[in-house]
This record gives sequence, C-alpha cells and structure tokens, in this order.
Amino acid sequence: MKGIILLNGEPYYKAINAENAVVYCCDGAYAWAKGRIKIDKNIGDFDSLNQTPYPPPEEIYPAEKDFTDGEIALIKMLLEGVDEIEFYGFGGGREDHFLGNLQLLYRAYSAGVKCRAYTEKSVMFPAGGKILFGEYKNKTVSVLPFGGSLNIIDSEGLKYAYPDRIGYGECRGLSNIVLSEKAYLKVDGCALVIINIYPV
Repeated sequence: MKGIILLNGEPYYKAINAENAVVYCCDGAYAWAKGRIKIDKNIGDFDSLNQTPYPPPEEIYPAEKDFTDGEIALIKMLLEGVDEIEFYGFGGGREDHFLGNLQLLYRAYSAGVKCRAYTEKSVMFPAGGKILFGEYKNKTVSVLPFGGSLNIIDSEGLKYAYPDRIGYGECRGLSNIVLSEKAYLKVDGCALVIINIYPV
C-alpha cells in the first residue's frame, strides 16, 4: 500500500499522483494542498492553520506535544502497514523542521518502507545495497552517509569515482553527475541520496 504525507514546508505545486494511495495532510499543509489532491485524513494540532480542514480531523493534538505532526502521520501509516511513502512539502521553512523531516525518512527506511521526499527542485531518499540512477541521466546526484559511515563497494556510469568510504560528517559524496542509463552505486550502509531533478 502506498502512502502520501503532506507536510507544512515549502508548498509543492507540481502534480502528485495519489491514485491508489492513502493521503495524510499535516496541519498547515492543508493551505497549499486543499483542492489539489484528495485528502483522506487531516492530522495535527492545527496551530498553523486558520481554517477548519476537510475531512474533519479525527483528533486534534495539543500544540505542546512530544511528536511533530509529520511524525504522528508517519507512525499511523506504519501501523497501517504501508510499504511505500512519499513526502511532499518536505523542505523550505524552518531549518530545524527540515532536519526533523530527514529523521522521518530514516525512520521509515529503518522500518523497511520504501520512501522518497520531494521538494520543488529535488527528490531525496535513503537507500542501501545497489542504488540505480538510470532514470536520472544527466542530473546531479549527491550521496551522503545517513546514520553512520558509508562503505562504497562499486559504481558505474557516474562522472566521478567515490572513495572507498565516506565517514559520517564528511561531504565527499556531493555533486556527482549521472552519465548513463546503467548508472548505479553499490554501498554497505545507509545513504541519503539527493537528486537535483529541476533547474535551480
């Protein structure tokens, strides 16, 4: 089952394919998402929204709580057994919220869920093992260690060679170029992959 989580970051105005997906909208994301995508559940404390969302929330959480609205949405989706999640409204806004959203990606990945986050200019996802880049030919790709050091086993079809290891806290995986539809990177560990898919 596919899930979509709409977050209250930078509004996402490109098309979102919600066919056969369950869609959870977090708090202020409703302001940019309403009328653009079907919403199955509105989730949050709604301290960032000056209107009543539809459908009405099943529960309104207190503004002072231990979990972000996005984290509550993710927990609910994981409990419902989704195996794929897309996040929109992921970037922009407060930097601390963006870094918190990265933690949601790691949590979903650690639970065995395929996940991707979309901004107006990029797509990012955690991955391990063999990572295929063919669909992103001629795009800039950055690979960073996510949650620990990253060992590079093999690669093909990329402009620059990677070192054998990228330590956590190093930036040596930034700004490579995908040259081939057969491009891939094989790693041991978890990588945060960021593809610049739209012109800056």
